[in-house]
Amino acid sequence: MRQRREDPRDTYARVFRFKPCKTKGHPSSVEIIGSFTRWQTVSLTHDPVQGTWSVTIQGIPGKKTHHYMLLVDGKPVHDPACDGLALPMGFDEEQVALTTPKGPRVLMMFAQTK
Repeated sequence: MRQRREDPRDTYARVFRFKPCKTKGHPSSVEIIGSFTRWQTVSLTHDPVQGTWSVTIQGIPGKKTHHYMLLVDGKPVHDPACDGLALPMGFDEEQVALTTPKGPRVLMMFAQTK
C-alpha cells in the first residue's frame, strides 16, 4: 500500500484574536487550546494599543473540523469568530468545555486549505 505524502498545501495558518469586554476588566492571560495544538495551551500576545490579544498558529491540518477553546485567565470563553459549537469528545475537550443551556460545548473551526 502506498503511503500518501504530506503536502504543505494541506496545512494553513490562522490568526486568532480576542478583545476582552471593557466591563470585565483586563485579563492577565489569554490562551488557545485545541486539536490543532494537540491540546496544549498556546499563549496569545497582548497588544495594549489595540486592546487585543492574538496569536498565529501555523501548520493547522486542513480539510477537517477542529475543536478548540479560548481560555481567559484559565476559564473557557466563547469566541465570536468560531464556526459553531460541538459536544466535547474525550477527556481533553471535557476539561475545557463551556457551560451552555444545552450542556457542555467546545468551539468548532472548519479548516480549509487553498
